[in-house]
Amino acid sequence: MRRQRPRIPCDMMTGEDKTSEEQADALQRFFVRPFFLSLTIGIPFCIYKFLFGLSAIRTGAALLVSLGVLVVAWATVDLIMNAARSALDLAGRSAPFEYCTIAQVGRLIRRPMVFLAVDTLLSFGAICIMLWSGWIGGLTPGETALWNGATTLNLISLSIVSLYNEMKKI
Repeated sequence: MRRQRPRIPCDMMTGEDKTSEEQADALQRFFVRPFFLSLTIGIPFCIYKFLFGLSAIRTGAALLVSLGVLVVAWATVDLIMNAARSALDLAGRSAPFEYCTIAQVGRLIRRPMVFLAVDTLLSFGAICIMLWSGWIGGLTPGETALWNGATTLNLISLSIVSLYNEMKKI
């Protein structure tokens, strides 16, 4: 005899019952929505890049100032792209562009995910430079709060998604 799946009321507006599997699928779909990805990965990475660029500018060294200006511009454009993707997702529309400028370049050759991975690598590089150079200690209290908020959002969401995926295996 086949075991019936438990029915769990999920939608208080319609009163429709949904199985725990249907709820799990809905949660999985939420985790891959542009809104969630932008909020928990894209925007925090933009904050890291922006603060890295700002810190490079603060050194006063000509080469680092130039690099910092480029990184601040890059982070700003990426932030706008992530915010726009989130807004479009919440409006029920798909975006005709990627999460960041590097992935957008990759879209031109039909490899946005490869280029998004490059952007992620560069973002992690910026994080490492901030930590190992000691520049993180030069952030203002407001910038430190931004950095900490981005880190908290990014790491907690990663943990929640990982926990969810492991719980699905049980």
